[in-house]
Amino acid sequence: MRKLPSEPSSVTVIKDSANRYFLSFVVEIQPETLPKTDNSVGIDLGIKTFATFSNGTKIDAPKPLKKRIKKYRKLSKSLSNKTKGSKRYEKARARVAKFSFGMLRKHSKLKDTRTDFLHKLSTEIICENQTIVLEDLNVSGMVKNRKLSRAISDLGWRQFRTFLEGKAEKYGRDLRVISRWEATTQKCSCCGFRGGKLDLQVREWECLNCGAKHDRDENAAINILVAGGQSETLNGRGGKHKTSASGSSSLC
Repeated sequence: MRKLPSEPSSVTVIKDSANRYFLSFVVEIQPETLPKTDNSVGIDLGIKTFATFSNGTKIDAPKPLKKRIKKYRKLSKSLSNKTKGSKRYEKARARVAKFSFGMLRKHSKLKDTRTDFLHKLSTEIICENQTIVLEDLNVSGMVKNRKLSRAISDLGWRQFRTFLEGKAEKYGRDLRVISRWEATTQKCSCCGFRGGKLDLQVREWECLNCGAKHDRDENAAINILVAGGQSETLNGRGGKHKTSASGSSSLC
Protein backbone atom coordinates (compact mmCIF):
# COMPACT_ATOMS: atom_id res chain seq x y z
CA MET A 1 0.00 0.00 0.00
CA ARG A 2 1.39 3.41 -1.00
CA LYS A 3 1.64 6.25 1.50
CA LEU A 4 -0.41 9.34 0.59
CA PRO A 5 1.75 12.37 -0.37
CA SER A 6 -0.27 14.61 1.97
CA GLU A 7 -3.31 14.61 4.23
CA PRO A 8 -6.48 13.98 2.15
CA SER A 9 -9.03 16.78 1.95
CA SER A 10 -11.83 14.28 1.25
CA VAL A 11 -12.47 10.55 1.00
CA THR A 12 -15.13 8.92 -1.23
CA VAL A 13 -16.32 5.31 -1.02
CA ILE A 14 -16.98 3.81 -4.48
CA LYS A 15 -18.79 0.56 -5.27
CA ASP A 16 -18.27 -0.92 -8.74
CA SER A 17 -20.49 -3.24 -10.82
CA ALA A 18 -18.76 -6.33 -9.39
CA ASN A 19 -19.71 -5.31 -5.82
CA ARG A 20 -16.16 -4.25 -4.95
CA TYR A 21 -15.49 -1.23 -2.73
CA PHE A 22 -12.77 1.39 -3.27
CA LEU A 23 -11.65 4.50 -1.41
CA SER A 24 -10.89 7.62 -3.45
CA PHE A 25 -8.68 10.26 -1.75
CA VAL A 26 -8.29 13.89 -2.81
CA VAL A 27 -4.78 15.09 -1.95
CA GLU A 28 -2.59 18.06 -2.84
CA ILE A 29 0.65 17.24 -4.65
CA GLN A 30 3.69 19.27 -5.65
CA PRO A 31 4.51 19.74 -9.39
CA GLU A 32 7.12 17.27 -10.63
CA THR A 33 9.59 17.53 -13.50
CA LEU A 34 11.72 15.02 -15.34
CA PRO A 35 15.19 15.70 -16.77
CA LYS A 36 15.01 16.64 -20.45
CA THR A 37 16.09 14.13 -23.06
CA ASP A 38 16.74 14.22 -26.80
CA ASN A 39 14.74 11.03 -27.35
CA SER A 40 11.54 11.07 -29.39
CA VAL A 41 9.24 8.25 -30.44
CA GLY A 42 6.43 7.61 -32.91
CA ILE A 43 3.84 5.06 -31.81
CA ASP A 44 1.63 2.99 -34.08
CA LEU A 45 -1.30 1.39 -32.22
CA GLY A 46 -2.73 -1.89 -33.48
CA ILE A 47 -4.86 -4.89 -32.60
CA LYS A 48 -2.51 -7.89 -32.82
CA THR A 49 0.35 -5.81 -31.40
CA PHE A 50 -0.85 -3.09 -29.04
CA ALA A 51 1.96 -0.63 -29.82
CA THR A 52 4.90 -0.54 -32.21
CA PHE A 53 7.56 2.13 -31.62
CA SER A 54 9.58 3.86 -34.32
CA ASN A 55 12.73 2.19 -32.92
CA GLY A 56 11.25 -1.24 -33.71
CA THR A 57 10.08 -2.16 -30.20
CA LYS A 58 6.75 -4.02 -30.10
CA ILE A 59 4.45 -4.21 -27.09
CA ASP A 60 1.72 -6.84 -26.69
CA ALA A 61 -1.35 -6.14 -24.56
CA PRO A 62 -3.09 -8.45 -22.07
CA LYS A 63 -5.41 -10.77 -23.99
CA PRO A 64 -9.22 -10.69 -23.47
CA LEU A 65 -11.17 -13.63 -22.06
CA LYS A 66 -11.96 -15.22 -25.42
CA LYS A 67 -12.50 -18.75 -24.06
CA ARG A 68 -14.95 -17.59 -21.38
CA ILE A 69 -16.88 -15.50 -23.90
CA LYS A 70 -17.16 -18.54 -26.17
CA LYS A 71 -18.45 -20.67 -23.27
CA TYR A 72 -20.98 -17.98 -22.32
CA ARG A 73 -22.36 -17.95 -25.87
CA LYS A 74 -22.66 -21.74 -25.80
CA LEU A 75 -24.64 -21.64 -22.53
CA SER A 76 -26.89 -18.87 -23.85
CA LYS A 77 -27.62 -20.85 -27.00
CA SER A 78 -28.47 -23.92 -24.90
CA LEU A 79 -30.89 -21.81 -22.83
CA SER A 80 -32.63 -20.45 -25.92
CA ASN A 81 -33.26 -24.01 -27.16
CA LYS A 82 -35.11 -25.00 -23.96
CA THR A 83 -38.86 -24.68 -23.44
CA LYS A 84 -39.52 -21.68 -21.22
CA GLY A 85 -40.89 -22.76 -17.81
CA SER A 86 -39.57 -26.32 -18.00
CA LYS A 87 -37.16 -27.84 -15.44
CA ARG A 88 -34.39 -28.03 -18.04
CA TYR A 89 -34.95 -24.36 -18.86
CA GLU A 90 -34.65 -23.38 -15.17
CA LYS A 91 -31.44 -25.42 -14.78
CA ALA A 92 -29.95 -23.82 -17.90
CA ARG A 93 -31.03 -20.34 -16.73
CA ALA A 94 -29.35 -20.92 -13.36
CA ARG A 95 -26.11 -21.98 -15.11
CA VAL A 96 -26.16 -18.85 -17.27
CA ALA A 97 -26.83 -16.60 -14.26
CA LYS A 98 -24.00 -18.18 -12.26
CA PHE A 99 -21.59 -17.97 -15.19
CA SER A 100 -22.61 -14.34 -15.89
CA PHE A 101 -21.72 -13.31 -12.34
CA GLY A 102 -18.36 -15.05 -12.72
CA MET A 103 -17.84 -13.25 -16.03
CA LEU A 104 -18.58 -9.94 -14.35
CA ARG A 105 -15.93 -10.61 -11.73
CA LYS A 106 -13.44 -11.77 -14.37
CA HIS A 107 -14.09 -8.72 -16.56
CA SER A 108 -13.50 -6.46 -13.55
CA LYS A 109 -10.14 -8.14 -12.99
CA LEU A 110 -9.36 -7.84 -16.71
CA LYS A 111 -10.17 -4.13 -16.56
CA ASP A 112 -7.79 -3.71 -13.61
CA THR A 113 -5.06 -5.64 -15.46
CA ARG A 114 -5.52 -3.50 -18.58
CA THR A 115 -5.47 -0.23 -16.60
CA ASP A 116 -2.30 -1.31 -14.80
CA PHE A 117 -0.68 -2.23 -18.12
CA LEU A 118 -1.62 1.13 -19.69
CA HIS A 119 -0.38 3.08 -16.66
CA LYS A 120 3.00 1.32 -16.60
CA LEU A 121 3.52 1.60 -20.38
CA SER A 122 2.54 5.29 -20.55
CA THR A 123 4.82 6.09 -17.59
CA GLU A 124 7.76 4.29 -19.23
CA ILE A 125 7.20 6.17 -22.50
CA ILE A 126 6.96 9.54 -20.74
CA CYS A 127 10.11 8.90 -18.68
CA GLU A 128 12.22 7.87 -21.67
CA ASN A 129 11.10 10.38 -24.35
CA GLN A 130 10.86 14.16 -24.64
CA THR A 131 8.55 14.05 -27.66
CA ILE A 132 5.85 11.44 -28.24
CA VAL A 133 3.85 11.31 -31.47
CA LEU A 134 0.57 9.41 -31.82
CA GLU A 135 -2.13 8.86 -34.40
CA ASP A 136 -5.53 10.28 -33.45
CA LEU A 137 -7.47 7.06 -33.97
CA ASN A 138 -11.13 7.28 -34.93
CA VAL A 139 -12.14 4.72 -32.28
CA SER A 140 -15.87 5.53 -32.40
CA GLY A 141 -15.87 4.76 -36.13
CA MET A 142 -13.79 1.60 -35.77
CA VAL A 143 -16.01 -0.05 -33.17
CA LYS A 144 -18.86 0.00 -35.70
CA ASN A 145 -16.99 -2.83 -37.44
CA ARG A 146 -18.55 -5.89 -35.81
CA LYS A 147 -15.48 -8.05 -36.47
CA LEU A 148 -13.14 -5.65 -34.68
CA SER A 149 -15.37 -3.91 -32.12
CA ARG A 150 -14.71 -6.25 -29.17
CA ALA A 151 -10.94 -6.37 -29.76
CA ILE A 152 -10.74 -2.56 -30.08
CA SER A 153 -12.82 -2.01 -26.94
CA ASP A 154 -10.62 -4.44 -24.97
CA LEU A 155 -7.39 -2.65 -25.94
CA GLY A 156 -8.15 0.74 -24.37
CA TRP A 157 -6.57 3.02 -27.00
CA ARG A 158 -8.52 6.05 -25.78
CA GLN A 159 -7.52 5.46 -22.17
CA PHE A 160 -3.88 5.03 -23.20
CA ARG A 161 -3.88 8.41 -24.95
CA THR A 162 -5.59 10.03 -21.93
CA PHE A 163 -2.85 8.68 -19.65
CA LEU A 164 -0.13 10.00 -21.99
CA GLU A 165 -1.78 13.43 -22.21
CA GLY A 166 -2.04 13.78 -18.44
CA LYS A 167 1.50 12.58 -17.74
CA ALA A 168 3.01 14.66 -20.57
CA GLU A 169 1.45 17.79 -19.09
CA LYS A 170 2.50 16.83 -15.57
CA TYR A 171 6.13 16.08 -16.41
CA GLY A 172 6.78 18.66 -19.14
CA ARG A 173 6.85 16.33 -22.14
CA ASP A 174 5.67 17.14 -25.67
CA LEU A 175 2.79 14.95 -26.86
CA ARG A 176 1.81 15.47 -30.52
CA VAL A 177 -1.12 13.99 -32.42
CA ILE A 178 -1.05 13.75 -36.20
CA SER A 179 -3.98 14.16 -38.56
CA ARG A 180 -6.17 11.23 -39.61
CA TRP A 181 -5.26 11.85 -43.25
CA GLU A 182 -1.58 10.92 -42.89
CA ALA A 183 -1.14 7.69 -44.89
CA THR A 184 1.38 6.30 -42.42
CA THR A 185 1.00 2.66 -43.48
CA GLN A 186 1.03 3.33 -47.21
CA LYS A 187 4.23 5.44 -47.38
CA CYS A 188 7.75 4.09 -47.60
CA SER A 189 9.67 5.54 -44.65
CA CYS A 190 12.88 5.44 -46.70
CA CYS A 191 11.91 7.36 -49.85
CA GLY A 192 8.38 8.63 -49.23
CA PHE A 193 6.84 6.68 -52.14
CA ARG A 194 3.16 5.97 -51.58
CA GLY A 195 2.35 2.43 -52.66
CA GLY A 196 -1.38 2.40 -51.95
CA LYS A 197 -3.68 0.89 -49.36
CA LEU A 198 -2.62 -2.43 -47.83
CA ASP A 199 -4.91 -5.21 -46.69
CA LEU A 200 -4.84 -5.76 -42.90
CA GLN A 201 -3.41 -9.25 -43.46
CA VAL A 202 -0.28 -7.82 -45.12
CA ARG A 203 2.29 -7.42 -42.33
CA GLU A 204 5.43 -6.97 -44.48
CA TRP A 205 5.89 -5.29 -47.86
CA GLU A 206 8.54 -4.06 -50.28
CA CYS A 207 8.67 -0.53 -51.70
CA LEU A 208 8.18 -0.55 -55.51
CA ASN A 209 10.29 2.61 -55.82
CA CYS A 210 13.43 2.01 -53.74
CA GLY A 211 13.14 -1.69 -52.94
CA ALA A 212 13.25 -1.21 -49.16
CA LYS A 213 11.58 -3.99 -47.17
CA HIS A 214 9.28 -2.93 -44.35
CA ASP A 215 7.55 -4.32 -41.33
CA ARG A 216 4.08 -2.77 -41.70
CA ASP A 217 3.76 -1.46 -38.13
CA GLU A 218 7.36 -0.30 -37.70
CA ASN A 219 7.21 1.58 -41.00
CA ALA A 220 3.98 3.28 -39.88
CA ALA A 221 5.54 4.25 -36.53
CA ILE A 222 8.51 5.89 -38.30
CA ASN A 223 6.13 7.82 -40.57
CA ILE A 224 4.13 8.92 -37.52
CA LEU A 225 7.31 10.27 -35.93
CA VAL A 226 8.22 12.19 -39.11
CA ALA A 227 4.67 13.53 -39.52
CA GLY A 228 4.93 14.84 -35.97
CA GLY A 229 7.81 17.09 -36.99
CA GLN A 230 10.58 14.79 -35.79
CA SER A 231 12.53 14.53 -39.06
CA GLU A 232 15.81 13.43 -37.49
CA THR A 233 14.91 9.90 -38.63
CA LEU A 234 17.16 9.19 -41.60
CA ASN A 235 14.48 8.63 -44.19
CA GLY A 236 15.89 10.79 -46.96
CA ARG A 237 12.90 13.13 -46.94
CA GLY A 238 13.68 15.64 -44.22
CA GLY A 239 11.62 18.79 -43.75
CA LYS A 240 9.05 19.59 -41.12
CA HIS A 241 5.50 18.31 -41.24
CA LYS A 242 2.59 20.27 -39.82
CA THR A 243 1.15 18.59 -36.74
CA SER A 244 -2.51 18.95 -35.89
CA ALA A 245 -3.64 19.54 -32.33
CA SER A 246 -6.48 17.13 -32.80
CA GLY A 247 -8.11 14.99 -35.45
CA SER A 248 -8.90 11.37 -36.13
CA SER A 249 -7.15 8.49 -37.78
CA SER A 250 -8.21 5.04 -38.82
CA LEU A 251 -6.42 1.78 -39.47
CA CYS A 252 -4.85 1.75 -42.91
